[in-house]
Amino acid sequence: MTRWVNRPEGSNWGDFGLEDQLGTLNYIGDEQRLSAAKEIREGRAFCLSLPLDLPGELTLNPRRKPPRLGPTYLGDTPYINYPLSNVDSQLHDVLSDDQVLLSTQYSTQWDSLAHVGALFDADGDGVSERCYYNGFRADTDIVGAGVEGNHASYARKLSASEMAKKPVQGRGVFIDFVQAFGSERVIVGRELLEKVIREQNVKLRRGDILMLRTGYSEALWDMQENPDPERLERTGAVLDGTDSALHTWISESQISAIAADNYAVENPHSDPTTCCLRLPLHHHCLFKLGLPLAELWYFRDLAAALTASKRNSVFLTAPALYLPGAIGSPLTPVATI
Repeated sequence: MTRWVNRPEGSNWGDFGLEDQLGTLNYIGDEQRLSAAKEIREGRAFCLSLPLDLPGELTLNPRRKPPRLGPTYLGDTPYINYPLSNVDSQLHDVLSDDQVLLSTQYSTQWDSLAHVGALFDADGDGVSERCYYNGFRADTDIVGAGVEGNHASYARKLSASEMAKKPVQGRGVFIDFVQAFGSERVIVGRELLEKVIREQNVKLRRGDILMLRTGYSEALWDMQENPDPERLERTGAVLDGTDSALHTWISESQISAIAADNYAVENPHSDPTTCCLRLPLHHHCLFKLGLPLAELWYFRDLAAALTASKRNSVFLTAPALYLPGAIGSPLTPVATI
């Protein structure tokens, strides 16, 4: 029995199967990975992650806190520089063992398909339900309040761990908004995006992961000792989530995901009363298409290498953590050229 009678206009619910949890990542198959591997010509690899303790003193989201490292304990004993043997000898093991508490979407991250849903009448009974991509439901498939063992939240479906079980790996295609616009804030709709694509001679294929350099993470890196929130808000291009033509382009392009170096990928609405959606691009991508979004990647070094070699495509490896139930995931993406 299907979970929904209605599917949102412009969505692809059911196109990859009624139980699908991967969405547009289904566009990446064996053929796409083999083709992507041909992008490795020099053998150089680039880390595309910020240090996971950035943004540091800057608060981008008050709910998300920086990681806190600490030792593991056996009883009341912390296992940092701990001698494992009591034998009176110069030769014995010393052990250090730690653990971390972190927000999964604090720094370089994937948004899973369980991250943004909507109120939508999926049952066709005139009453809107809280649901997510492919009709998966709040409280049934994405749950809270300790329903799964000791967890206080748990995505039974659409977890970020789905992007680990079928690892995100394929052809990354680089669009350099810094090269096109500089570091100032520019709102990019379909017309402007297509202009940059033509000017930078970007060739897109089915299953490509779109990588957008805006300079935001680079500014974040540079100002970590002297944070300037107001300046950061004016830094870097953002996609225009209100542009329906851009939504159509994303759907028709058959890209598999979008990874940006900024916060939120799109330009968030500051006044929720002006529109039904604060994050309309998240709504279109995550809720309607099952297209994962990534935020706060780091592209400075890769951009320099690609400019020098006059290229804009890489072999990209970017799996999420295999943490069942997680709604977001930190990661260390690697681009190989």
